[in-house]
Amino acid sequence: MAVSWRSWLANEGVKHLCLFVWLSLNVLLFWKTFLLYNQGPEYHYLHQMLGLGLCLSRASASVLNLNCSLILLPMCRTLLAYLRGSQKVPSRRTRRLLDKSRTFHITCGVTICIFSGVHVAAHLVNALNFSVNYSEDFVELNAARYRDEDPRKLLFTTVPGLTGVCMVLVLFLMITASTYAIRVSNYDIFWYTHNLFFVFYMLLMLHVSGGLLKYQTNLDTHPPGCINLNGTHYQNIHLQDYLSEHFRESFPEGFAKPDELTQKRFVKICMEEPRFQANFPQTWLWISGPLCLYCAERLYRCIRSNKPVTIISVIRHPSDVMEIRMVKENFKARPGQYIILHCPSVSALENHPFTLTMCPTKTKATFGVHLKIVGDWTERFRDLLLPPSSQDSEILPFVQSRNYPKLYIDGPFGSPFEESLNYEVSLCVAGGIGVTPFASILNTLLDDWEPYKLRRLYFIWVCRDIQSFRWFADLLCVLHNKFWQENRPDYVNIQLYLSQTDGIQVCGWMFS
Repeated sequence: MAVSWRSWLANEGVKHLCLFVWLSLNVLLFWKTFLLYNQGPEYHYLHQMLGLGLCLSRASASVLNLNCSLILLPMCRTLLAYLRGSQKVPSRRTRRLLDKSRTFHITCGVTICIFSGVHVAAHLVNALNFSVNYSEDFVELNAARYRDEDPRKLLFTTVPGLTGVCMVLVLFLMITASTYAIRVSNYDIFWYTHNLFFVFYMLLMLHVSGGLLKYQTNLDTHPPGCINLNGTHYQNIHLQDYLSEHFRESFPEGFAKPDELTQKRFVKICMEEPRFQANFPQTWLWISGPLCLYCAERLYRCIRSNKPVTIISVIRHPSDVMEIRMVKENFKARPGQYIILHCPSVSALENHPFTLTMCPTKTKATFGVHLKIVGDWTERFRDLLLPPSSQDSEILPFVQSRNYPKLYIDGPFGSPFEESLNYEVSLCVAGGIGVTPFASILNTLLDDWEPYKLRRLYFIWVCRDIQSFRWFADLLCVLHNKFWQENRPDYVNIQLYLSQTDGIQVCGWMFS
């Protein structure tokens, strides 16, 4: 069934409008900066020396400034969670736009990679031109110390060159570690290398402080391309007087004298030698605001999460899944949100996000998460919380609370799953452990469904192993009985599907 353009515009219009604005800003900045360094009189002599490399390096730098500032905003998770839950953002379309924050972060990252390549290539050409086109007339303008100096010295002995090389290395590590294969196989590498962005921004602030590129400051007394009359400074000399003073000979026979138009023309004469000054670094103007906002949010999150949670119980589930139930003072969350777990006993710096499967309510303060044991971090975390056992077990805090490591949480943070309760009819489809965000919604409906707009929920869950259904079998049974007793059997439609039939014979006793 084709989607009408009105529906498409209502659902996707805001997203594409923001994309168009972002693209327009990039194009406008690139083109405006390119023209400034290509045609601006203050860069006349510098452009003569460096050529196209100057224009491309500065134009790409302006795009990098924009995206290096914007890339931090989607990572302000607390701010995004506040905006999502705030009444000041009532529009569902605007809240859906917040769901694209990760996509926008990746888009800005790809843009930074592309224009970093352009910027590096242009500056390699600039380093060569600084050496080959060494200016004897305007020594201040030179970055090289003498003609035909090795361009590699400019790259490894100057502040902009050395910091640029370091930034390229840091960016390369972040790019390669951000690929899907590395994130899945070894999340630690992705996490540690991605935190190198602090080093990247420090190098960026140093990179723009070198002052290699300079502009002319005395355009009034030294117009670009003016004539210096052997140290005698004149300006706007009449061409006829100038020719009669410096060229006494008459015009040769066969050549016509200058016409009246030529006689009235003026030439530009230098009043003084050109003076040059290093460009004022503008990068900090771009990134200081978002960087301060991000640092302030990280500080707030650090203060908020400095108190460990109290673990109520740890439950071992089939198919390598572990459930943790805990409480924390003044902790509030909405169904569909997620938290970040940090266990110093497992890793001092590493932490991981997990969706809440149980949210605190007015009647109970308990909240919980389900963890799929995949990867070295979750394996070490499981070994700290659960003793080796092949049987389902539950560890109560008053029995072995001293064996629990300290566990800290950061959050909660918003996600698109929060919108599931804001529709009259919602369709929730999950596969395997991907059911966790919907589990928090089902737990919320079990507690109280009347405050929400939702009036019918279709829940479809597909698992490879039939044992996986036991993760939330009790919840599904209790929820089904609740609505059956309230004479609302059609409120929740539960459909379970098995993608493999090897263990289908145990289906009978699993739900008994």
